[in-house]
Amino acid sequence: MTSHPPKFTRRDFFKLGGTLAAASLLAACTPDETLPEPGIPTSQNNLTTGPTPTPPPLASLAIIALSRMSFGIRPGDIEAFLALGSTDDERLQAYVSQQLNPDSMDDTDFETRYNAAGFETLHKTHEQLYADHIAGNPYDSNDDTYWEWYGKPAYELVDATVLRAVYSKKQLVEMLADFWHNHFNIFFWQDDGVPLLVSYNRDVLRTHMLGNFRQMLEAVAKHPSMLYYLNQNNSTDAGPNENFARELFELHTLGAENYQGVRDPNSVEKDANGIAIGYVDNDVYEAARCLTGWRVDDDLGDWEDGIEKTGNFIYSKSSHDRFNKLVLGKYIEADQSDLKDGMDVLDLLANHPGTARFIARKLCRRFISDLPPESVIQTAANAFTEFRDAPDQLKRVIETILFSNEFKQSWGNKIKRPVEAAFSMMRALNSDFTRIPGSLSWMIGMMGQPIFERRPPDGYPDVKEAWANSMSILYRWNMAVGITENWMDDENLGLKMRTDVYAQTPTEIRTSAALADFWIQRLLGRTIAETDRAAIIAVMAQEYAPDEPLPDDHVQYVLPAMVEVILMSPDFQWK
Repeated sequence: MTSHPPKFTRRDFFKLGGTLAAASLLAACTPDETLPEPGIPTSQNNLTTGPTPTPPPLASLAIIALSRMSFGIRPGDIEAFLALGSTDDERLQAYVSQQLNPDSMDDTDFETRYNAAGFETLHKTHEQLYADHIAGNPYDSNDDTYWEWYGKPAYELVDATVLRAVYSKKQLVEMLADFWHNHFNIFFWQDDGVPLLVSYNRDVLRTHMLGNFRQMLEAVAKHPSMLYYLNQNNSTDAGPNENFARELFELHTLGAENYQGVRDPNSVEKDANGIAIGYVDNDVYEAARCLTGWRVDDDLGDWEDGIEKTGNFIYSKSSHDRFNKLVLGKYIEADQSDLKDGMDVLDLLANHPGTARFIARKLCRRFISDLPPESVIQTAANAFTEFRDAPDQLKRVIETILFSNEFKQSWGNKIKRPVEAAFSMMRALNSDFTRIPGSLSWMIGMMGQPIFERRPPDGYPDVKEAWANSMSILYRWNMAVGITENWMDDENLGLKMRTDVYAQTPTEIRTSAALADFWIQRLLGRTIAETDRAAIIAVMAQEYAPDEPLPDDHVQYVLPAMVEVILMSPDFQWK
């Protein structure tokens, strides 16, 4: 047949995609509002991008599990999940068991890529990181090379984090590593200890994320990254610094939901053990006194007697407030043994029922919905309390949440945060890379969620309303285009990311309708509304009929744009 002039150009594809991008997340957050779509002809405006009445109701348990417990569904994941048993419950049990025992999993593909990446610093111990990149940095501090070497471990950690998120089969632990860094947030460029971010991620968060919360809490409190970030390193009896103590209560354990306001601590209701049901400001001040003297062994200028340059946690008894304190109704005696005051505070907080509920609520928010039912929160909190002395306490809590009926019925109550959107695109498209181009990190930052770069200690928000802003949405669309059309290359460093949607499309599929159905199933794992399907077919077809065979040059030219439209549809944003 003779070719026809195209009805609309590639610029029109991008205009359509931009409108879909803006509408998809805004629709998810404001389902009752009609969203204007200027500049797109009516014939091209069929996709459901205005009001989204309800999330898609037909997601299988396989899609729910894989969407929530991973950074996105890769080709073959659904089939592998379905092969785990004869019923949904059997499959979920098997999949969760597999994911919560990561050491037993074969992760050869990731490990091969990790080894090929040539990371120079991620194998170093905490002491080596401090000695090589801080205390013994061999370069002149006025030279850019000094700062490149200083920051290299943290930058390599970002690259490795993306590599794990996209390629590792151990997806649930990657989701949990992200959760716990968000919970115990530390800003990438926190003063004095940037290279130590590697040991914080590896030796604290990853080591304890399936273990015991009290042990994790102590590891966090003693790690130099946290001691620097929240100014605990210079908290002494002469001037207790309350920054860490306040976040310990408000963000790490009890949460603002258990704050009792500015009150006399003796007026707060106590439980049967005499422990206050919540905290007041005085508890923060008293806890700060309990923690004085917790610091880093970091006398780089040789100014302090008895302080070395190991970069490890130490207890400075001479800087500790030795007098009695009152925390959450518990009297703490004067002159206790070394570290005992601080350990008492950590014990009180880790074992408090309010902490159990707060941690359970945040985990349910991550894995179930922005507003999880109180029923599952309380069940998870009960597990947190029941297994509080168990070495696998947090693993038991995660199991409780993932095996709950609320989890199984949770489709459409979450949307992907920016990093989840980016990683899920790369996973769905089988993108190929080893070290990420700098433009990818830049683009994730422009989407609003640069990795490890949340400045406030509260971590990135985990609700959809936080990400429904025009800049985040625009760059989500740019990310889809950049990944699909290989615009991410870093020519200066020779770093490339390759995605070939044409090569991944079976050669026998050559009609617009068949191409749309193939890629809808490939990217979403399910069917979508017929009006949405028809609009995607129209993007692919242009001047051809839906069932008319397409010329190969047309397929090569238009296919990426059709894939991008699916990636930016509301359906791809749900999880």
